[in-house]
Amino acid sequence: MPTEDFAARVGVPFSILDLAPIVQGSDARAALDNSLDLARHAEKWGYHRYWVAEHHNMPGIASSATAVVIGHLAGGTETIRVGSGGIMLPNHAPLVVAEQFGTLETLYPGRIDLGLGRAPGTDQMTMRALRRDSSKNADSFPQDVRELQGYLAPSQGGYRVRAVPGVGTEVPIWLLGSSVYSASLASQLGLPFAFASHFAPDLLMQALDIYRHNFVPSEVLDKPYAMVLANAFVADSDAEARRLFTSVEQTFVNLRRGNPGQLPPPLEGDERPWAEYEQENVDHALAFSFVGESETVRAGLQDLIEKTGADELMLTGMIYDHKARLHSFELAAQVCRQLESKVVSV
Repeated sequence: MPTEDFAARVGVPFSILDLAPIVQGSDARAALDNSLDLARHAEKWGYHRYWVAEHHNMPGIASSATAVVIGHLAGGTETIRVGSGGIMLPNHAPLVVAEQFGTLETLYPGRIDLGLGRAPGTDQMTMRALRRDSSKNADSFPQDVRELQGYLAPSQGGYRVRAVPGVGTEVPIWLLGSSVYSASLASQLGLPFAFASHFAPDLLMQALDIYRHNFVPSEVLDKPYAMVLANAFVADSDAEARRLFTSVEQTFVNLRRGNPGQLPPPLEGDERPWAEYEQENVDHALAFSFVGESETVRAGLQDLIEKTGADELMLTGMIYDHKARLHSFELAAQVCRQLESKVVSV
């Protein structure tokens, strides 16, 4: 059975969320090539899973056709789990998602994850281009999740519509969220839950509490399994890490101004070309960002694990220079292995 054995986890596994950033002066092909390169390195460095996210009409993100990108990454790696963080289910018919991920699981058995979100992953105009009825689809999210589970479950008599491939693959389903809604639904369905604290920190602890307190054991899980997401920018010095981080700061400011674009190069010096209130907004949204040399980041991640009781950490880092991004995730892997060893030895 391909469903992941969460109960077998020892310590705190560490994983990667990749938005396949398109950097200024480059293109989507280079972004996807860089994602595959990072995934191959992540496999070597001991990362547990590698997820990509569905976004639309975003000039700086190349993972809009998420299932296609997952196939690209899984085909270029051998052992690391590859999945979605996530598929925005209201944008799609559950049957289509079941067929896509059933096909992926058939091609790469035991390595595919299906993380689901209920947000559009885009703006109102693009939602209409996706033929999405936002009010109707948001309300039907729990029913859509259950329908999708049914398509991926073993075949049962009486069903005239089946996902082929898909039926019987039992692709592991996660619910993702930045509020308490998906935490509550994940607890009701007995599914693993991932919280998007890397850009929405406010409700992290409340969501985890609701998820754990109300969890109902299922065939998938006998106890809660919560993943916490964080930004990690690791370099050989605190100053260099802070410099790399300015690319994401610029991206957030531009996004809040309604001007999304490609990932810009880092800023030099301490000056920021935006207002103080904009910096405050960025600092708040990116509160769970661990930026610095290895020891600085280790201390921050250790504190995060202790405060949240996370069963797994997923790290993301939008870094302009690909070599610097590889170096950051390599250093982060070393840090996480230290944390993993510490947890196991306690």
